[in-house]
Amino acid sequence: MATQTLLSDADLSPEARAVFDDIRKTRGSDFINNFWRALAHDPALLKATWERLKQVMGPGEIDPLTKEMIYIAVSVANACSYCTHSHTAAARAKGMTDAQYSELVAIIGMAHQTNGLVTALQVPTDAEFQV
Repeated sequence: MATQTLLSDADLSPEARAVFDDIRKTRGSDFINNFWRALAHDPALLKATWERLKQVMGPGEIDPLTKEMIYIAVSVANACSYCTHSHTAAARAKGMTDAQYSELVAIIGMAHQTNGLVTALQVPTDAEFQV
């Protein structure tokens, strides 16, 4: 259950409406997800979050599908069910196959296991790995 109500378009401030308009334009869709609707209570935070996300997830050196897959891995590590679901949907929309998803899940599971072992054993970092 949300700790903040989800604002409908009718309940938006002009500042929040401008951000929603940009989300719709940028994504080429009328759909505004619940994350943005919850953030709309604080238009400054909504705008700052959207602008940063648009920059980070936009064109760059890493292709869009890989960015979504990284987002999935971090979301799983942070136990964010909402982000895991939304970025899995976004990755699928960008072409992620079932085989790629299975491999991603295996990598996430392996990383959790080895991270846990290294943390429990307090293995010192090899000098060769340090920058």
